Amino acid sequence: MSEQTEILEKELEQLSTEYQNKTPQEILKYALENYPSDIAISFSGAEDVVLIDMATKIRDDVRVFSLDTGRLHPETYVFLEDVREHYNIPIEVFFADRDGTEKLVREKGLFSFYEDGHGECCGVRKLAPLRRALADRSAWITGQRKDQSPNTRASIPVIQRDPVFGNGNLVKFNPIANWTSKQVWDYIIANDVPFNELHEQGFTSIGCEPCTTRINPGQHEREGRWWWEEATKKECGLHSGNIK
Repeated sequence: MSEQTEILEKELEQLSTEYQNKTPQEILKYALENYPSDIAISFSGAEDVVLIDMATKIRDDVRVFSLDTGRLHPETYVFLEDVREHYNIPIEVFFADRDGTEKLVREKGLFSFYEDGHGECCGVRKLAPLRRALADRSAWITGQRKDQSPNTRASIPVIQRDPVFGNGNLVKFNPIANWTSKQVWDYIIANDVPFNELHEQGFTSIGCEPCTTRINPGQHEREGRWWWEEATKKECGLHSGNIK
């Protein structure tokens, strides 16, 4: 770790402590005012649209990006378009790595993740486009919540140095880290925020179609993701820094 990165990490730790108990809107306001030119919200699910809704009430030129893995539900594509139209904002869509995806499918077929784990497929369909999405940014905003995954997200700070992406100086904001699922949905209902219609069909955490299933009453929301794998490591790589 470079000296510059170490200094940044210490500064962000202090800032995170200062903002730990502030509202998501206060955290977003700080992020948008201090990284005005290239910060963007990563958008795929309900939490992210809550952030978009909050952010557009702070400024009207919010940047938003999304990753198209090529394996999303049809309902998710409709959802992406609904959000674009509802907020009248462009959504920068980054597609799966063509060469890597073609090589993986050619060598292992379309469903290798059921046998080999989801890491390789996520690598070409999610991580490669995310690296491109973050390549020229100094900061990004995510919808991670601590209670989404007690095994991997329980200690995420509201502001941090990104431990995986960037050159060591990329700042990552998690404004609703302290919120519960109920708070997210209370906000969605109260503010007429668009949401993926799959939520009305028993889906809670929605990813790629082959890797997402409905959950039963009493199951944790992330149990519908990669349900065939060991439960404590359910990260696709976008937030793999959470795994210790």
